[in-house]
Amino acid sequence: MQVILGVIFHFIGGFASGSFYIPYKKVKGWSWESYWIVGGVFSWLIVPPLAAYLTIPGFGDIIAATNGKIILLTYFFGVLWGIGGLTYGLGVRYLGVSLGSSIILGLCSVFGALIPSIYYNFNPRPGKDSFSDMVGSSWGQMVLIGLLVCIIGIVICGKAGGMKEKDLIAEGKGDPSNKEYKLGLGLIVSIISGILSACFAFGIDAGKDMAHQANDIWKSSHPGAGEFLFQNNVTYVVILWGGLTTNLIWCMLLNFRNKTFGDYTNKKTPLLANYIFSAMAGITWFLQFFFYGMGESKLGNGASSWILHMAFIILIANAWGLVLKEWSGVKRKTLVTILAGIGIIILSVLIVGYGNSIK
Repeated sequence: MQVILGVIFHFIGGFASGSFYIPYKKVKGWSWESYWIVGGVFSWLIVPPLAAYLTIPGFGDIIAATNGKIILLTYFFGVLWGIGGLTYGLGVRYLGVSLGSSIILGLCSVFGALIPSIYYNFNPRPGKDSFSDMVGSSWGQMVLIGLLVCIIGIVICGKAGGMKEKDLIAEGKGDPSNKEYKLGLGLIVSIISGILSACFAFGIDAGKDMAHQANDIWKSSHPGAGEFLFQNNVTYVVILWGGLTTNLIWCMLLNFRNKTFGDYTNKKTPLLANYIFSAMAGITWFLQFFFYGMGESKLGNGASSWILHMAFIILIANAWGLVLKEWSGVKRKTLVTILAGIGIIILSVLIVGYGNSIK
């Protein structure tokens, strides 16, 4: 029953993540940087402490009592993840929800399982598996096979993106769903995003002391009630401070460079609707990790939880890609190619998840 609940929670979180960008498409007359940071204020600054306040009494005291080095490392991973989140928005902007999300999340899922082991190879820690441990074990070899399969899937998705571009040019059409479609730039930012977005998982690991403290407090007042569903909410507050820092600096620079500070008060645009849709996107985005934390507490395996979470996001994002007709106007061969690439990426995620499950 615990496993079933964990899977359900991860599906809800995956649905939230795969759907969060949809409200942004309803924003009218604003530049990308303006609606992105408005949504970000909700997802990184307003909602996380509110969620922690509602679920963890005294969460601020837990943060204040935590070792400064742990806070700094958790925040640092948040800053790196913030770059990944920023480029995620750009990747989806240039490639569309379907192709962009598949490439970014495929890389994110595998690197999230691989990079820590490389770090621990050079900085060994008790209880942590190094890259050498992976190479010399059956579970680690399975994870590495998953990485290889993921790369193959990404190459196929990239090929499909090029075929899509040629199909639309041959038909004399622009992309009907994404007028900002840019394959080359989109692939570059998507690869960067896929690698750096994995830092959120590292931030959760770095801040585990805070989550354990919240869990211990819960267990002391609820004996026999199991693991605390919302223990990670306190860690999210610190990680997302880092994400806010990165995105706020970048978006303000873009506002300055593009002279778009006026977006926030431009009465020629539907201001109220723009703020509402941006807020909806930001809140929906945060809900992915709210439910991710609940799922992880049920499954009890961080790496496998991360992989399962990514798999659900890829599935939901591509369902939205079909609904939004991002692949309309292309040849059947192109559509089959992108579906094959997405299928291979999902397979790679499952292979990595299986490898971690037999650890």
